[in-house]
Amino acid sequence: MNINEYIEIVNKKLDEYMPEDVFPEDIFKAMKYTVTLPGKRLRPIMCMESCRMFGGNYEDAIPAACAIEMLHAQTLIHDDLPCMDNDDFRRGKPTNHKVFGEANAVLAGDALLSFAPQIILKNSKNLGAEKLVKILEEYTQYAGAYGVIAGQVADIEAEKNWQNNSFGIEPEKLLDFIHTHKTADLFKLSLRTGAIIAGADSEQLDKITDLAQKLGVAFQISDDILDEISTFEEMGKTLGKDKNAGKLTYVTLYGLDEAKNKLACILKECYGIINGFDEEPNALVEIIKGIEKRVGL
Repeated sequence: MNINEYIEIVNKKLDEYMPEDVFPEDIFKAMKYTVTLPGKRLRPIMCMESCRMFGGNYEDAIPAACAIEMLHAQTLIHDDLPCMDNDDFRRGKPTNHKVFGEANAVLAGDALLSFAPQIILKNSKNLGAEKLVKILEEYTQYAGAYGVIAGQVADIEAEKNWQNNSFGIEPEKLLDFIHTHKTADLFKLSLRTGAIIAGADSEQLDKITDLAQKLGVAFQISDDILDEISTFEEMGKTLGKDKNAGKLTYVTLYGLDEAKNKLACILKECYGIINGFDEEPNALVEIIKGIEKRVGL
């Protein structure tokens, strides 16, 4: 399976899973709006590819993969809100709160948090109770206060405050915390969930978690770089906001050239981990190559 084949499967199932013509319509329309916006679908791809590479049937991972994409959409809806990053565009379209209003956007994000695991439970009964419990444990861990929310809070609090070291933690460690939880945690959820569905052992889970951490940080570094060098047409969102807001990013901390050097080193480590797997995750290699191409490495 290549990336485009996975994307076609995910887009079809997301459209199928998201309800329509259900009262109250506004909330379900708002939920579906962001979930089905055209995107790279990296997280569901990772979930299905991880399942495949560890000997499972990728089709068994489709419901969980789509649920993780719904969770990702929730983070985007809330991240774009005026009280957070205050963005008007996402993937080239008006952000959720611009279309449905701020209150409905907040509620759409809240709804997706609980709707996503319902999709897993309803459509993955063939996995058995033990695996379902493990998957939901992963979901709640990485979706909550120990996961992406922790990263978002640290990101907001660090804005314009990181230079005076008011947190009692070095900027390098703070940046690693933000990137780990805001981005890498959903990569971990994706790759670990696919591996759990396939029945991976603890050693395999450790390896895929290490890859997810490095790949997630690499992806966020590339996003930091692209905020400096890309265009609205390429990214589909307002650029330069991180710099203007005084955010702590790899570019603001290390400079553009050093950020690129660090990204190249981390991606090299990703290739090293991949080479140690029995089955090469072709889709993951495509993702890494895509990151390299985006930033010109």
